[in-house]
Amino acid sequence: MLAKLPSAFFSGVQLRYIDSEKAIVSVPYRWFSTNPFKSTYFACLSMAAEMSTGILAMGHTYKKNPEVSMLVTRVEGNYLKKAKGITTFTCDEGHRIALMIKETLMTGKPTSLTVRSVGVDKYDDIIAEFNITWSFKSKIPTQKDR
Repeated sequence: MLAKLPSAFFSGVQLRYIDSEKAIVSVPYRWFSTNPFKSTYFACLSMAAEMSTGILAMGHTYKKNPEVSMLVTRVEGNYLKKAKGITTFTCDEGHRIALMIKETLMTGKPTSLTVRSVGVDKYDDIIAEFNITWSFKSKIPTQKDR
């Protein structure tokens, strides 16, 4: 993570669990991830939420032929409670992501999908909810690429 996502590394963002359907990512409350209001900085919460959705998409695009590129095109966040400890984000929409990538590969046309990630504290109180929109595009070789 240090090489590819240094800000997530320094913020303490960690992948806790992943399978084809669900990813769980956490971010702690500590010096590097704090804000002046004595809670986890919104951008660190956003990083963890985005990672919980993006790691699922990366898993479903891994070694696809043709390759599929992916890009975040929209982020919406609702912050419901101060994050004063570890916040754990869960995205359980792997099936929807897989279907969208399959559609992209079948049609060759770009697609987009909005998926949800919910962050909770150690008491299972909701800290924040995010809707992350991903764009997928098949990298079909053109005549110029051949």
